[in-house]
Amino acid sequence: MSDRRGASLAFAALAGVLAGAALVLGGMTQPARVIGFLDFTRGWDPTLAFLMGASVVVYGIASRVIMRRSRPWHDTKFHLPTRQDIDPQLLIGSALFGVGWGLGGFCPGPGIVSASAGATTGVVFFGAMVVGMVLQHVTARRTP
Repeated sequence: MSDRRGASLAFAALAGVLAGAALVLGGMTQPARVIGFLDFTRGWDPTLAFLMGASVVVYGIASRVIMRRSRPWHDTKFHLPTRQDIDPQLLIGSALFGVGWGLGGFCPGPGIVSASAGATTGVVFFGAMVVGMVLQHVTARRTP
């Protein structure tokens, strides 16, 4: 493995650990907190709104700084999405994501962190997420 590739993997691992720690500190690995944010009828918990707001600010600043570069540190070019259309697959996938998030109390990041900590609910969520991803991949390959 080249030194550059090793540095990239180490940086990615560090970023993952920091992101996971932020999710734990923000309480996002606790489904009750997420459900408390989504339930306006019983003691709404705004914690998630603050965490999302802070994330958007950090991302906004970081993306502007990064995109000023001619290329990323560890690749020859930036790989940005080019599609801008909204199709039924996007709408259905977004709806399923939202329903799963509301029912399970996890989105993928906190679910993975919770599963890696050994929490039963996180492991069940992670397993269901993987099954859903595999099913999507299989059905997408069959669709002409």
